[in-house]
Amino acid sequence: MAMEKAAWAIMVVVVLCAMAHVGEADEKELETASFVFGDSLVDSGNNNYLPTLSKADMRPNGIDFAASDGDPTGRFTNGRTIADIIGELLGQPDYAPPFLSPNTTGSAILNGVNYASGGAGILNGTGKIFVNRLGMDIQVDYFNITRQQLDDLLGKAKAKELLMKRSIFSITIGSNDFLNNYLLPVISATERARESPDAFIDSLITNLRSQLIRLYSLDARKVVVANVGPIGCIPYQKTINKVGEDECVGLPNQLALQYNARLRDLLAELNDNLPGAKFVLANVYDLVMDLLTNYQSHGFKQASHACCGNGGQYQGIIPCGPSSSMCDDRAAYVFWDPYHPSEASNVYLAKFIVDGDTNYVSPINLRQLMKL
Repeated sequence: MAMEKAAWAIMVVVVLCAMAHVGEADEKELETASFVFGDSLVDSGNNNYLPTLSKADMRPNGIDFAASDGDPTGRFTNGRTIADIIGELLGQPDYAPPFLSPNTTGSAILNGVNYASGGAGILNGTGKIFVNRLGMDIQVDYFNITRQQLDDLLGKAKAKELLMKRSIFSITIGSNDFLNNYLLPVISATERARESPDAFIDSLITNLRSQLIRLYSLDARKVVVANVGPIGCIPYQKTINKVGEDECVGLPNQLALQYNARLRDLLAELNDNLPGAKFVLANVYDLVMDLLTNYQSHGFKQASHACCGNGGQYQGIIPCGPSSSMCDDRAAYVFWDPYHPSEASNVYLAKFIVDGDTNYVSPINLRQLMKL
């Protein structure tokens, strides 16, 4: 009898220890999560699963992405996106997987999900020249599906805790609304004149407000929104407008600045009116302008030409693909292709957004946001 009691006691201790370890594993799994929304600047492969003209699933895209041994992943750069790098800097154990991947199920969603899509915009009509893309409204629809899956996986209370306390929601969108909508060369000046810049930007802010409020209603609380960068300085715009090496195209940058001022006001409004929310502005415009102006002091050698592309003075017409010419020193180029930054640029930008001061990320940086 004494031996049976001893065996029973040992078994109880073993079970309790196992339960404790399971609890620890659960806590580790739920440390932080990253839910990524946006366009090709942060797409991690969603467009691989769409019949679309906006794809990066061919070499040499991804040539420096270590996790894939240099095979293309669908990221529109030579390596990691800015969202990947920010996740690493914040200690997230895995990259947020693309929502459309068949493997993004079960425990794979506990560290976050990426909904971003090349060609996407705030407006549903943006990017229609690519045939298919996931606009911001659809991305929020897809997050709603993930939200329900988290309830099923964790239970409602723990899912809410993960989303409200341990997750960062990042939104990088708006560039395509100008580049592949309002400023499209196929749109005539007469047609564009029917909608003033003020009216167009009003529609962007109105739609983005409803999208962000909807995310809040689905328990997003720590949200970082990137403003639109100096899109008049990308190789594509410089090439088609035939500007000089040290010049940028005026109108796209003017529109970006006008939109960015409205975005700052929108995020302040949401912080004042949505209890418990903290919306942070990532000032990508000024960050990129500083990089382009002082690229040599930041370790770069080329800030006008695309590393991978074809056509025109700045390799700025044809996107990166198997037939493109590619630079020898990818880390020396600010731009990977006619539209997107190189991994080296993404590393530079991510550090400021995670740990920078209020010139570049406000009212607090992402490391401070994560600790709230």
